[in-house]
Amino acid sequence: MVVLVLGESERRKLDGSDDADFYAEPRFVHHLDGAFRQRLTALYRERIPPGAVVLDLMSSWVSHLPEDISYQEVIGHGLNPAELAANPRLDRHWVQNLNLSQRLPLEDSSVDAVLIVAGWQYLQQPEHLAAELLRIVGPGGQAIVAFSNRMFAQKAPRVWTDGSDRDHLAYVSRVLQAQGWPSPQLIAEATRAEGPLGWLGGHGDPFFAVVAEKPAP
Repeated sequence: MVVLVLGESERRKLDGSDDADFYAEPRFVHHLDGAFRQRLTALYRERIPPGAVVLDLMSSWVSHLPEDISYQEVIGHGLNPAELAANPRLDRHWVQNLNLSQRLPLEDSSVDAVLIVAGWQYLQQPEHLAAELLRIVGPGGQAIVAFSNRMFAQKAPRVWTDGSDRDHLAYVSRVLQAQGWPSPQLIAEATRAEGPLGWLGGHGDPFFAVVAEKPAP
């Protein structure tokens, strides 16, 4: 049974139009800076073993996985087919609007790691998705939700736009735990900007992640 965490007002967005229309044109750009991406890849290297089955949920044209590590399969999901087709790490992919349907076309316990990068902030039914992730991830597998302080504000629900960075970490953790993911690890780190700005002590995009592991039966 799905345990609801959000109220209806917290799910509302400024732009209530179809998400598929907003993402219809491909965006072959990086939405997060190099410092964030390097930290994300390091986290994946640390947490995801070689040979794993990986689901890159809410993906685009890049998956940020370590280039020198091979996985059994990398499955991609997103809203823009051109971006997904251009992603060299994906072995297969599908298009689905998770705000309309949260049921994922994957078997129970068929995935070792689920990745969501800069995507959770757009979910209006996160509880149903968190329950689906628990279903498709095998025992000992994990969900890694990473984000920074950037967003398309018009497409993010109020629970995200009205909250602080600390609120965002607590919110993601609360939703996961409500669906049966126990005690997620919370990561909040500053990053150093690339190039001369970093040499002078400048910061890059802040790095936040929630890492949850599915317990063994």
